[in-house]
Amino acid sequence: SQVGSGSGLQTSRRNLGMGNQVGFAVRGVAAHCSQLCTFSSGQGADASASTGCAERIYGGRVAMATFAAAFFGAVSTLATADCSADTASVTISKTDEAPEEKRELPVFSKAEVAAHAGGEAGVWVILGDKVYDVTSFIENHPGGAEKLMTAAGKSLEPYWALYRQHVQPGSAGAELHPKDHVAEILAPLQIGWLDPADVAAAAAARSDDDPYAKEPARSPMLRMLSETPCSAESPPSLMLDHYVTPNELFFVRNHHPVPVIDGEDYNLLVSGRGIKHAKEYSLHALKALPKTTLTATIQCGGNRRDGLNPVRKTSGNAWGVGAISNATWGGVLLRDLLNDAGLADAGKNGVAHVQFEGEDGTKASIPATKATSELGDVIVAYEMNGEPIPADHGFPVRVVVPGHVGVRNIKWLRKVITSDEEAEGVWQRGIAYKQFGPSVTNVDGLDLKEYAPMQEMPVQSAILSPMEGAKVDGDETITVQGFAWSGGGRNIARVDVSADDGVTWHTAKLKEGKDQPPSRAWAWTFWEAEVPPPKTASSTTLICKAVDVAHNSQPESAASVWNLRGLANNSWHRVDVQLQRDA
Repeated sequence: SQVGSGSGLQTSRRNLGMGNQVGFAVRGVAAHCSQLCTFSSGQGADASASTGCAERIYGGRVAMATFAAAFFGAVSTLATADCSADTASVTISKTDEAPEEKRELPVFSKAEVAAHAGGEAGVWVILGDKVYDVTSFIENHPGGAEKLMTAAGKSLEPYWALYRQHVQPGSAGAELHPKDHVAEILAPLQIGWLDPADVAAAAAARSDDDPYAKEPARSPMLRMLSETPCSAESPPSLMLDHYVTPNELFFVRNHHPVPVIDGEDYNLLVSGRGIKHAKEYSLHALKALPKTTLTATIQCGGNRRDGLNPVRKTSGNAWGVGAISNATWGGVLLRDLLNDAGLADAGKNGVAHVQFEGEDGTKASIPATKATSELGDVIVAYEMNGEPIPADHGFPVRVVVPGHVGVRNIKWLRKVITSDEEAEGVWQRGIAYKQFGPSVTNVDGLDLKEYAPMQEMPVQSAILSPMEGAKVDGDETITVQGFAWSGGGRNIARVDVSADDGVTWHTAKLKEGKDQPPSRAWAWTFWEAEVPPPKTASSTTLICKAVDVAHNSQPESAASVWNLRGLANNSWHRVDVQLQRDA
């Protein structure tokens, strides 16, 4: 690497072992520089002389032991100035990639960043060699302010190593790079660069240990949106093959690494209002209670989010139609478990909510009326499709809250708490699972307590055959198939299908799932329709919409249900197909 004459010091990050070839400059050396120090591995300079010169060049900002380790033997020739020159205003410039306005930002030490960990000092964080002031962003953080505060005054990397939805795919122990939309948020918040000594130390200390190293094996047939933490769709082309989704094809939505739990050592703690003495249940004790089986569909709150992004970008994984699956669950009814623990009457004891906490720290709650009702059918499950629940789906125990959004179905269940308040945490009280109107593009000035968390889900349907872009016979009626489901146990009353943009509609035949008990239709319903195509068109858009027994119907446009978090998109589902005709 080479250095200009007298105006500063330039070298390459590659020579610093930083893992890329972006250049940076150390500036602030006086223009009348004349002295030359040579840094080379055994060629004309010793470490003490080189280190002493460098210490004066850097104005004491760089710890010399770290400097020598990172630089000595790696940089070939450095043109420097009079080493007594004033260098107090050293800045770093990433000349190869940084916008010009970022190149002269000041340098901060790790200790200086640590002094900004909240309060009047604000909140600064580090990512790689950049320093950000995130004070103004904290309340808008989708994961909640308390999550971001765990990195206040420190590096984001340990936090992002766990919450990898922020970063691009990469290997264990590698430098983390934000996804594009995250980088866009961070860019205007950058206030400086991290001292190169601290950058070097962080790179050297970056561990090969990976919290995701023990993730379970997953079917390659799943449509993977994020590997760490895992978000994977059930493959739409196979969803109609099984009314009860095979375990290996059930969609996966994890917020953290999958906990490794020994079933023999497992205990579930049940406590709270109306329960005089907290009670622990081993897996064996749970299995000794009366067993119930229940077939129920679980849908992620972000299912079909990809249909909202063309209206305006949302946050979160761009789920298609596959963040929904159906299984037969085996376990003990929650109301029986609470009764066994000593809760005789929820209402008389002031129990308004039942909270759940998973081994991974995820917390959620549901209304006590759902938890304790004979019609609620909430189950503390230890079986999935007749087998022990797989690790990805909550082994050894999870709660299944039929008819409610997926995040309430806490996996790796460790605590059940009866309370007069809903659960703490971002998944219940933060913005993560709250819906805002189509005009709300940030939560500045909003009182989140005024917005109820998602519980029951709206009526939903989707076309699974033909698939998007499929070629179909344009001279014959088109067989259209899919699923429909509504939250709260509401049965599907009708599915309407159109091939002419909703001008005419054809009523589908309801198939598996159509005979579920009234108001306890926890599982999806399959349907099929025969629809005539337009007579002369070469392509068309197939549309479906479902109506439940409460006459709730899917809205026409995605724009009408757009929301900041991309939740509960149940607008008409559309699939474009090509029409092939005989010549």
